[in-house]
Amino acid sequence: MERKVIVIVGPTCSGKTKVGISLAEKLQTEIISADSRQIYKYLNVGTAKPHTDELKKVRHHLIDCFEPDAEYNVSKFESDTLEIINQIHSAGKIPIVVGGSGLYLRSLIDGLFNTVDVDVEYREELRILRETRGNDSLYDALKKVDPESASKMLPQNWKRVMRALEVFHLTGEPIWKFQGSYSRETDLNFIQYGLNWERTILYKNIEKRVDDMVANGLVDEVKNILIMGYSKNRNALNTVGYKEIISYLENEITLERAIELIKRNTRHFAKRQMTWFRKDERINWLQITSESDLDNAAQIILKDFS
Repeated sequence: MERKVIVIVGPTCSGKTKVGISLAEKLQTEIISADSRQIYKYLNVGTAKPHTDELKKVRHHLIDCFEPDAEYNVSKFESDTLEIINQIHSAGKIPIVVGGSGLYLRSLIDGLFNTVDVDVEYREELRILRETRGNDSLYDALKKVDPESASKMLPQNWKRVMRALEVFHLTGEPIWKFQGSYSRETDLNFIQYGLNWERTILYKNIEKRVDDMVANGLVDEVKNILIMGYSKNRNALNTVGYKEIISYLENEITLERAIELIKRNTRHFAKRQMTWFRKDERINWLQITSESDLDNAAQIILKDFS
């Protein structure tokens, strides 16, 4: 017998949290966050983490679980989420997964071994490392995390080396684990809904959110995280909103320029998210033009499960 899981996806600032909480209240169920940054403590304003009162309304999983210097990846998300889904189903409820981290969601729905994809930002880091320090720098990095794969490559085969590093970065596993055949058997039926905004409206929403984040203490939030001793180089802080404010705090750019960059980079991020999600023909898209449509979206989804 199949077990249903509701999945709500969409770009940043599309209202996923609002729809998820509204639907969860109506179904009297729980939410699992599929956001690769909200899982970290202290990253509240910059990740648009649900507010305390929202967290009180509905039980959320995978929010505020780890320190910012902890390592968390796709592999752990898949296993953690499947376990939580089982717990929610055991309580007689339909789990709701809410988030915009495409790779996390695909690993959950299709299985990690069918999901290892491209991390554009990390690949750019590797490209810069190769340009500045040469092929050997990539090869040495691979030897540290995956010596078995490195032993089968040469430094001059830098594309293969880079791909092996990327796979380890995304999954915490060596690339050879993904080179055989694998199929995950599951009785889960993931039913996906996407929130689709007209681009110009979404971009206006993004600009307003960024202004609100700054007004609500984003600069102090970043400052306090650094004061606590967390390195700016941690993956959790290599995030739109945080890296720009860090540049401001280090006197590399003005606050005005940091805000401009956050808005621009968030727009670019939203565009990449939509490009990713539109490739998945299983998503049921709901057209959103205003905040009131978000309430209607929850009602539309609810009808499918009444």
